[in-house]
Amino acid sequence: MKWLVFVVFLWPVAAAANDWAALDQPGAIAIMRHALAPGTGDPAGFELGDCSTQRILNDAGRQQARSIGDAFRARGIVFDHVFTGQWCRTRETAELLGLGPVTEAPALNSFFGDVSTRDSQTQATRALIEDQRGRVFLVTHQVNISALTGEFTRSGEVLVIRAEAGGIEVLGSILIEP
Repeated sequence: MKWLVFVVFLWPVAAAANDWAALDQPGAIAIMRHALAPGTGDPAGFELGDCSTQRILNDAGRQQARSIGDAFRARGIVFDHVFTGQWCRTRETAELLGLGPVTEAPALNSFFGDVSTRDSQTQATRALIEDQRGRVFLVTHQVNISALTGEFTRSGEVLVIRAEAGGIEVLGSILIEP
């Protein structure tokens, strides 16, 4: 008699439900991984000020960013401050969201290619968060979000977080599929 064995692998999957109510909690801040930009990292020799040398949003990523902004506006959610890293894909995402004037914050720049800046940038991001009043939206990179929160995010995913004395608390997640 032959036995058929099935092996099932369960991959962790983020909760499908969007936690819009998390934004209503005191001290809530939205932090988003930039929208879809095919590939990983940036090409060798990329230049921060030259989008033609970087990995950038594709058409689906641009539409995703617009849809995310539409979803926030449809719920009447407005932000007092929108900060972004200086990479073209984060800046373009922040602008396409249309959630307010966009301010560049170098603390939100990717350290994917140079992890030696991980701790200092994470501290600078935390300081940026703690210095703000009102509702804040940050657009950055997966490595930055993981260093700050311990969570892995998908392209276009928004984590709702709060700074606390001992670290960062993740209050919820919002993902608008492209």
